[in-house]
Amino acid sequence: MKGPVPEEEYSIPFGQADIKKEGKDVTVVATSYTVHLSLNVAAKLEKEGISVEVVDPRTLVPLDKETILASVKKTSRAVIVHEAHVTGGFGGEIAAILADEAFGFLDSPVKRVGAKWSPIPFPSQQEDAVLPQEADIERAIREVL
Repeated sequence: MKGPVPEEEYSIPFGQADIKKEGKDVTVVATSYTVHLSLNVAAKLEKEGISVEVVDPRTLVPLDKETILASVKKTSRAVIVHEAHVTGGFGGEIAAILADEAFGFLDSPVKRVGAKWSPIPFPSQQEDAVLPQEADIERAIREVL
């Protein structure tokens, strides 16, 4: 991706999540490139009246679970998106935290979106078939709604 990069030295607060977009209907916890995909999906769904909150943990260790929990308690729904495989990916840990600490606030099961159970191929067209795409994120959001 291309975008502005600060000329001066800067840092990202370690262990502090960033709410990239406020919303009220569903929380999407996404990392890395999937943050951008999730924001695109959120903008599309907003035109239909669906308000998506996008949370970027920015670091996994330490994990800012307080921000994630507060968002899910607010929206009562959660979708976790990452490029790792769903099985064994960090999304399972976030789902476990939500089950342990926010279960009573959830109105639907937590959905995880990640890479399909396959080696990640090198050619970009094949890579797109394995890694999560906007359609996968949108489908998961609609399922929890």
